[in-house]
Amino acid sequence: MFEAAEVDHHVAKARYEDEVPRLREALLAAQDELRDRERFGLCVVVGGVDAAGKGETVNQLQYWLDPRQVRVHGIGRATDEERARPFYWRFWHLLPPRGQTGVFMGSWYTDAILTHAAGRCSDAELDTVLDEVRHFERMLTDENVHVLKLWFHITKKQVKKRLEKLSKDEATSWRVTDEDWKRLGRYDAMRHSAERALRQTSTDNAPWLVVSGADRRHRQLVVGRAVLETLRRGLDAAPRPEPAPPVPRVPPSIDGRTVLDTLDLAKKVPDEVYDVRLEKLQGRLARLLRTSRFRKKHSLVVAFEGQDAAGKGGSIRRVTAALDPRSYHVVRIAAPSDEEKALPYLWRFWRHVPARGRATLFDRSWYGRVLVERVEGFASQGDWARAYAEINDFEEQLHDHGAVVVKLWLQIDQDEQLRRFREREATGHKRHKITAEDWRNREKWDQYAEAVHEMVVRTSTELAPWTLVGANDKRHARLEVLETLTRAVEARLE
Repeated sequence: MFEAAEVDHHVAKARYEDEVPRLREALLAAQDELRDRERFGLCVVVGGVDAAGKGETVNQLQYWLDPRQVRVHGIGRATDEERARPFYWRFWHLLPPRGQTGVFMGSWYTDAILTHAAGRCSDAELDTVLDEVRHFERMLTDENVHVLKLWFHITKKQVKKRLEKLSKDEATSWRVTDEDWKRLGRYDAMRHSAERALRQTSTDNAPWLVVSGADRRHRQLVVGRAVLETLRRGLDAAPRPEPAPPVPRVPPSIDGRTVLDTLDLAKKVPDEVYDVRLEKLQGRLARLLRTSRFRKKHSLVVAFEGQDAAGKGGSIRRVTAALDPRSYHVVRIAAPSDEEKALPYLWRFWRHVPARGRATLFDRSWYGRVLVERVEGFASQGDWARAYAEINDFEEQLHDHGAVVVKLWLQIDQDEQLRRFREREATGHKRHKITAEDWRNREKWDQYAEAVHEMVVRTSTELAPWTLVGANDKRHARLEVLETLTRAVEARLE
C-alpha cells in the first residue's frame, strides 16, 4: 500500500510556483462557498510516519486557506478528563460544524496503531477497534461530515537521514528527542500496523490517501488538491435522495396492542407508605453513588422520556434530592439550537457525557430523533430509521466505559393527561408548563404510541434496557424510578 509513495516524487520549483496561485484561489472560493451554503463539515485526518512533513504541510494548508474557518486539533496523549469518559468523547466535541473545516493531527487511529505496533494488542483486538472506527466514520458521513484521511509516508532510510540532519544543526536539534530515535527503531512494526489499519478502513465514504512525504512541494500540492477535490465534490453533488429505511418497520403485536398497553396504570401508593419508601430509596441511591467503586469506575446516565405531563420533572427532583449537587448535572433537551443543527445529531448528547463518579440526568434525550422528530416530520425517514443502530452503538460505548445506563418511559393515559393539562392552565406557577404544542401532540397520541413501541423493541438491549413506568399516580412513578436506579447501580457494582 505504501510502495507508490516511496517512488521519488519531485516537483520543480517553477511548476510549483505556477500552480500554487491557481490552487489557492480555487481553495478559497470553495471554502467561501462551503461557509455560505453550510452543506457539510469537512474533517481532515492527518497521520503518518515521523518526519514526513505533516506539521509543515498543515501549516502551508492553513496559509492557503482562510484560517478563520479552520480549526487544527493536535491529538496527543489523553488527559485525565478525557480518560474519565468514553474514548470517542474527545473527538465528538471537536467535530467541525457545517460550513467549517477541522484538521485532526493525530486521531482515533493513533492509539490503536501505536498499541499494535508495540505488541500490546493482537491482530484480532486491532481489527475490533478498526470495526468501531468504520462505524464511527460511517455515522459521520451519514450526518453530513465529509472525511478526508491523509497518511504521510517516507522510508525508514529517509526518516533516519532527516533526524540526523536536524540533530546536527543547533537551530533545529531541539526538535529531535530520544523518543524520535526509539520510534525509528520501531519503524517496521509501525509500518505493518499502519498498513493493516489503512487497508481495513479505506472505505467508499472515508478513503485514505497516502502522501509521499519525501519532497516538500509535491506533498503540499497533493494535499491542497485533495482538499479542493473533497470540497468541490461535496459542493457540486446533487442533494441525496431520500433513502428507504434500512430495516423493516416493527408493527404492534397481532392483537394490535403496543408495549405501552401492557402497563398497569392503576397502581397507587398510599401517603403513609410513600414517605417512608421515598426516604429509604433516596438513602440507598445516595450511598451507592458515594462508594469508592462507583466513583473510580462508573458513572450514571439516565434518560427520562414519557408522555407530556407524565411527571418527568417531579421524578427528576426526587432523584436529585438524594445526590450531592456537585456530582450531577440535569440536561433539559428542547428543540435543537442552530449550533446543534450544524453538527451530527448525537453531538449534543456526547458533550454532556459524565466523567466517572458523576451522573447526568437527561430530561428528554437522544430518543427525540425516533419520537418527536419522526412523528412531526422534523427528521427524514432515512435519518430516524438509521438512528436506532446509532443509538444502540452510543449506549454500548457508554456501558463499556463503566456507565450505568438507565432509560425510563413514564406513561399516563389520555384522561389523566387531560386532567393535568387543565390543572396546569388553572395554576399560576404551573401555567408555563403547558403550551400549544402539548395540545397538538395529544392529537397524535396513536402515532406516538406506535413510535414508542418501535423504539422500545429496537433499543431495549441487555446493556441498556428500557423500564416502562405507569405514572397515573405520581407517587408510584417516583418510587418506581428510584427503585429502578438503585437496582441498576447495585447490579453494576456487583
